[in-house]
Amino acid sequence: MRGMIARREMLAGAGACAALAALPLRATDTPLPQPASIGVIAAREWAARPEITTYDIEIAHAPHYAEAATALGVARLAQRTGDASLLPLVAARWERAKGMANSRNHVDANLIGIWPMLLGDPEGTGIALADGQWAETDRTGLTKQARFWIDDVWMIGALQTQAWRFTRKYRFLDRAGLMARSYVERLQRSNGLFFHGPEAPFHWGRGNGWTAAGLAEVLSVLPEDHPETGPTLAGYHRMMEALLAHQAEDGMWRQLVDRPESWKETSGTAMFGFAMLRGVNSGLLPADPYGVAARKAWDALTTYVDADGRLSEVCVGTGQSLDRQFYLDRPRVTGDLHGQAPLLWLAAEMLA
Repeated sequence: MRGMIARREMLAGAGACAALAALPLRATDTPLPQPASIGVIAAREWAARPEITTYDIEIAHAPHYAEAATALGVARLAQRTGDASLLPLVAARWERAKGMANSRNHVDANLIGIWPMLLGDPEGTGIALADGQWAETDRTGLTKQARFWIDDVWMIGALQTQAWRFTRKYRFLDRAGLMARSYVERLQRSNGLFFHGPEAPFHWGRGNGWTAAGLAEVLSVLPEDHPETGPTLAGYHRMMEALLAHQAEDGMWRQLVDRPESWKETSGTAMFGFAMLRGVNSGLLPADPYGVAARKAWDALTTYVDADGRLSEVCVGTGQSLDRQFYLDRPRVTGDLHGQAPLLWLAAEMLA
């Protein structure tokens, strides 16, 4: 045995949102907790979208990673609510996505392997993508798909931890731990946060959100006595402390985490709330203050959700820039899957 694999879950969500909770969600009239009511509406809205978003860059082509991230949120919500209507939505959308081209050669393309593993991976696609991510490694044993971009912490970490959950094969834990420790040691700043990248010395909200959520995912399954746990957990704690210090009074975080003049952004807020609450539910963080902060974030986010379950004030996809104003001027959209996915993760975690 390599130590304790799962830590005790201990926190349940609470609250009420009368307008959304009153909408019909199932065949029965049984009232649902607020995170479930919002989450189910958001899940059904995603499933009804006519197009599968694609990821197309010069070197990689695949269904978009945000689709898989959203599928993960819906599957977790299905598990937490016991709503039997939700997982078939994940399956039906996968039936449409699985025949799409996937170059399988890039951190964002391989992430799609999460999706079929949620459904039992009958064709072995998910495990093939998780193992394919490690087909080429560097001298440290880290996948050559690692770019040392901060969003990789979730992209790599979520895939490898999902493969661990599905197979209980230790190679997936070892990969996730190696990646997380390597990224913390190389990229974390002295203030506990992460720059967007070498060409962007700013603490962009969603970029830090991917990192926070990825560290929480990995640490929630990494055994306490695993050699990568100590340094990774230390980096996670430093980041959570920094985030707590920068949370706005209303529960939100900002487009640039440490810049009070920047606008409040929802996708990063949802990711930070999830990262904290996953830590509390996994025994990595104390409920006070982190569970309190996560619930405060959730309450704030509900004011940005429309009647169709779509989250507003989501920053669009953002490349690196040396200009701070570039981040402050980024467009804000409603319903982008970069926001829908973490909204669903947090809703499910609220129900743990």
